[in-house]
Amino acid sequence: MSRKREHEAEKENGERWLLTYSDLITLLMIFFVVLYSMSKVDAQRFAAVAESLNKALGGGTPAKIELSTSPVGPSLFTTGTPSSKTSVPGKGNDPNQTSHQGNSDTEKMSIDAIKAKLDKFAADNGIQSTLVSTIEERGLVVSIQETLLFESGSADITSRARDILEKISTVLTVAPNQIKVEGHTDNLPINTAKFPSNWELSVIRSTNVVHILQRDGISPNRLSAAGYGEFRPIAPNNTDVGRGRNRRIDLIILRTKYDLTEPNNQAANSAPILPAVKITP
Repeated sequence: MSRKREHEAEKENGERWLLTYSDLITLLMIFFVVLYSMSKVDAQRFAAVAESLNKALGGGTPAKIELSTSPVGPSLFTTGTPSSKTSVPGKGNDPNQTSHQGNSDTEKMSIDAIKAKLDKFAADNGIQSTLVSTIEERGLVVSIQETLLFESGSADITSRARDILEKISTVLTVAPNQIKVEGHTDNLPINTAKFPSNWELSVIRSTNVVHILQRDGISPNRLSAAGYGEFRPIAPNNTDVGRGRNRRIDLIILRTKYDLTEPNNQAANSAPILPAVKITP
């Protein structure tokens, strides 16, 4: 009787390896299922998540995330040269993505049209060397040198400059974009009762330009003024030519994606009104 029990115990112990083997097979199956699920991704949802994260983190240049295409669908594991446009087999185009692309194309056409009009205006009036427009990542930058707007060391806009700004305003009025007016100076110090430093000179110059643009029909909700003194040069300050280029007013027609970083009336109107707190000594 005891021998039979010993034989059954040995038989049971000999089959324990099957438990370990089955566990290993199960883990391998789960591992490959996870790999398979990671290799497939909804390209449109992934792009939407990336764009949402980019906006939530403060705008900036939208990250371009490329998805390679495999026979079973788009994959995160790219090989070779990734294609610039990925489509999902069996699915139509996302209308939201198409709309966003359309808005970007429309805005690009708008900025290009504004630049073309301003360049033609500068060429017709022989001021193309002092009124220069360039397209940057943040938008269209219209750089106007000091000699076209102000007397040296002054923030008062000349009568000729008022006419020039009026013409520029007629072009900018039709676009909805936010407009930043930035004042810049060279590194030559200034110390007067009105302008203790280049900071004050650059800020007051940009503010005076904002007043002219507002008077000419541009909504004040679209305008903002800033002064950078001599600390944002675009040329060396060791020559007269370089200092002349640095003394400028920049009008930046911002791309609409930067509306998220600009304060607006809606945010002010929706903000809760906190009760007044009286502090007694």
